[in-house]
Parts: sequence; structure tokens; C-alpha cells
Amino acid sequence: MVVGSGYDWNAIFHGGGSLETQVLLTALALGIAVFLVAVLVPVLVRVVFLGIEWLFGLMGLTGVYKAIHRPEANWGPESLTVKLLRVVVVVLAGIGLLGIWGEIQPVLRVLQTFSIPSSLVIQSVITVLLFVGAYTGMGILHHWVEELTARSDRISAHQEEISLRVVQIIFLTAAAIAALSLWGIDLGGLLVGAGFLGIVAGLAAQQTLGSLIAGFVLMLSRPFEIGDWVEIGDHEGIVSEVTIVNTRLENFDGELVVLPNDAVGNATIVNRSTKGRLRLRVEVGIDYSSDPEHAMNVAKEALSEVDNILSVPRPRVITSRLDDSAIVLELRFWIDKPSARRRAKAISAAIRAVSGAFQEAGIKIPFPQRELSGREETGGFHVIESGGED
Repeated sequence: MVVGSGYDWNAIFHGGGSLETQVLLTALALGIAVFLVAVLVPVLVRVVFLGIEWLFGLMGLTGVYKAIHRPEANWGPESLTVKLLRVVVVVLAGIGLLGIWGEIQPVLRVLQTFSIPSSLVIQSVITVLLFVGAYTGMGILHHWVEELTARSDRISAHQEEISLRVVQIIFLTAAAIAALSLWGIDLGGLLVGAGFLGIVAGLAAQQTLGSLIAGFVLMLSRPFEIGDWVEIGDHEGIVSEVTIVNTRLENFDGELVVLPNDAVGNATIVNRSTKGRLRLRVEVGIDYSSDPEHAMNVAKEALSEVDNILSVPRPRVITSRLDDSAIVLELRFWIDKPSARRRAKAISAAIRAVSGAFQEAGIKIPFPQRELSGREETGGFHVIESGGED
């Protein structure tokens, strides 16, 4: 084909030009490629994404766009588009240079030898688009879940994490099923095989599956949150982490306790942090010769002056029981922001305050006492003085 300028471009792009022409076209092709890669491609992609952002803004979905876009990510949509277009430009420039220098025929023969059907290319493109769509859908739902969590106090961080993981599994599974169907793979056989595999895995990992199910139950029932002070069976501590498999506590000795969620679900759970306050009880005994009413008033007054104890609800003192050596009073008082440290400090302060008040009031806290007596028909006990006769 001869263009009006007198150059046979078909011959030139098959290596038929003079050496000067080849050098000139090589420099021109490299210059155009560098300009496209360094300047034009990033600018055009930025303009396109600004237009997309504007459209999302018109639809009131600016937050969704920001969740998907993520320009700071190395493999975000905008960055990935720029990278792909740069690869295309480099490949086209390489093909052009091969044509200029007469080396295009070997490449064409190789491509013809390994010819790829157009249907295969279309299937590959659709498969990529499916997973890109799944990724985009996960980003949109991730943003919506975060917004819902921010607006609601009833959704915990643990529930948000579990929900996001479930959404990711659903989207990826749907994309994988659609891709397999697109490539003509029989899903019936796969489902039958997956069913048998599921039965075998279920029998081999009953406890693990039980922990997974219990993890979802804990997510829905919410008996505790991270940071709560709980007692689970024989274990007590602060909840440090909750996963779909296990619950981790840090006990008051600084040890990490890992409990399977199925064991947590079957145990009695006591949450001491739910209401934001905790009632404590301390027993103290007074001598039988003391006036219980007076001792109760002294104890209540002493408790009301302790800084670590709440004034509302007010401390209470009741008579608990008649013990072997004392009348037992039970001191009941409240603390806020429950923790093991605050509990220990409050109990220690209450004991010191009540003990000091009883000493000042002359109320005796007795030692354990025993009274021995003999039966009357045996004449009772006889005390023998030192040096006396039997």
C-alpha cells in the first residue's frame, strides 16, 4: 500500500525501509511509548476515575466509591488499570519495533503455531471480570457493614469481622461457581465429590466444626465483648480475643487461656462487666456480747467513707448467720468499672475501714472459740490445781 507521501508503509513496517528510516521510526516509536507510559496513560486513567467518582457522587454513593477506589493501595483499581495499560503500550511498541526491523514474521509464525481461539480469550476475559466484580462487591458490602457498625451500638467488632468473612466467602464462592460453569466444568460431579469430602471432613473434625458453629452462636447471642471481665466455667479473666474457633482470656496472673468455643458455649458464663458496676460482699464476725444493730450502723458509716465504693447504690450491712464463735455480718457494696484490680482495692479498703471503726467503737471481732462441758450424771469436769492431790 502506497500512501500519498510516497512511502510504502506496508513495506516499511515489514523491515523494507532504509536504515535511516528504521532508526528514525525506532526513535519515534520509543518516544511515543515513553510519553504514553509516563504521561498520557496516568492522566487519562485519572480523568476516567474522576468521572466515575462524579457519577457515584450524583447517585449519593461517594462513600462506596472511596471504599472501592483506595488510591493508596498498590493494587487498587486505578493503579491496576494504569499498570495494565502500560503493559499494553509496551507490548504494542515492541511489536512495532519488530516490524520496523523486519523481525515480525517469526513472531507471527509462533502466534499462528500457538493460535488461541477467540472463544477462549472471551472466556478468560469474562472470568477475570467475574472475580473483579466479586472483589468490587466485597468492597461495597465492606463499606456498608462498616457504616452500619458505626451507626449501631448493637453490632460489636467481633460480629463485624465475622460478617465480613462470611460475605467474602459468599462472593468468592459465587464467582468460582460461575467461572466453572463458564468453562463447561460439570458442577454435579464436583458437588457430589464435595459432599463426600464434607462427610469425611465432618467425621474427622467434629470438635473443630463444633467450635465453628459455637463461634457463630456466640456472635449472635453476645454474652460478652472483648475487654469484659468474665468467668467461664473454672476460668476467670479479661476477654482478649474472640474468633470463630476459640475464645482467649487473660487471667489475673498474666496467663493466656484459650478456650474452644464449643466448651464456652456449654459452660456457665458470668459477665461482671455488662452493667458497668459490680456488687461485692465481705463477711465480718462480731462477738455475741456485741449489739448487732450498733455494729451494723458503725460498719455502714465506715463503708460510706471509703473512696473506692459507690455511694449510690448505698452500702448495706445485714446479719448473715450465727456462726460458732460470732454473729456474722455481711457487708454489701458496689464498685464501678469492674476489674480485678478495682475489686481487690475496694475489698482491702472496706476491711481496713470496718476493722478500724470496730476498734474505735469497742466492738470485738472474736477469735474462734470452743466451750467444753461435761455431762451432769458424770459429775462434770474437775479442775486440778497445781500441786494438789488427785
